[in-house]
Amino acid sequence: MKLYLGIDTSAYTTSIAVVDADYNIISDRRKVLEVRQGEKGLQQSEALFLHLRNLPFLFVQLPAGVNEKVAAMAVSAFPRNIEGSYMPVFTAGLSQAQVLSHYNAVPLLRLSHQEGHIMAGIKGNEELMSTAAFIACHFSGGTSEVLLVRRGKERAFDIDITMAGSDLHAGQLVDRVGVALGLSFPSGKLLEEMACRWDGDTMPVIPSAVKGDSFSFSGAETRALHLLERGEAPGGIAGAVFRTIANTLEKCLLQQAEKSGLKEVLLVGGVMANGFIRQRLLERLEHPAVGLKLYFADPCLSTDNAVGIAMLAAYLSQRESN
Repeated sequence: MKLYLGIDTSAYTTSIAVVDADYNIISDRRKVLEVRQGEKGLQQSEALFLHLRNLPFLFVQLPAGVNEKVAAMAVSAFPRNIEGSYMPVFTAGLSQAQVLSHYNAVPLLRLSHQEGHIMAGIKGNEELMSTAAFIACHFSGGTSEVLLVRRGKERAFDIDITMAGSDLHAGQLVDRVGVALGLSFPSGKLLEEMACRWDGDTMPVIPSAVKGDSFSFSGAETRALHLLERGEAPGGIAGAVFRTIANTLEKCLLQQAEKSGLKEVLLVGGVMANGFIRQRLLERLEHPAVGLKLYFADPCLSTDNAVGIAMLAAYLSQRESN
């Protein structure tokens, strides 16, 4: 049985995954980087050190005998498939992958973190692989982009950025507001729990800001912090943050669907694991009057992980051999 190994050292998660030729997950090992209470993140140098420390710990957790069966490897070597895309943290996974590839004489594919998110989102939504093109949304702590995704010839996907955030990313908004409310970083799950516990009558309003091919979340952060200062209930503020993200994305997707004529939309990234945002988008965009078809990554595959990278190793290797 042939196996395929993927490595991803994103901003805040060290991860290693193994899949078989049918994209079944054999192993999925992750370790989230620790951030001190009250801090809003890590410097790249500190994150890089933590990834280098985590990788050996994760490798020893792989099932016995995996090494001898790996037919190809892939690694997230850069954030996106665009010139100049670079973050130091990805050198941790890349350097480890280069050593393993050379030592074991196994082919190595250098891919983007964004490709991995898209491929992870396709697991369970495999019909998207038979479409010529679809819209994708990648909303996380380090990316807020709407994408046009086409089947690629050299790569699995040709990706064009059609809309992007002009300041804060959606995940940064969530984490900054969460930390201000006394939650630990990253704050997504805890902030969602806080929003679900809120039982007020009227949710405060945080306006969305979409203009042309860009959108902004800095004003949303300012508004959320102002609501906190004036004594609004934390749960109401949390719900308002998720609603403004959903409203922003709704406007973006409607605009891109009209421009491209495409109806299929894949939503990936850690922010898309949020049930509040998912439900609002499904209710509004899959309404018969709108007619979009939304595909969400499995919640456990929405956050940063190496599963999509391992799946791409399997897909591209098998495509090349056929």
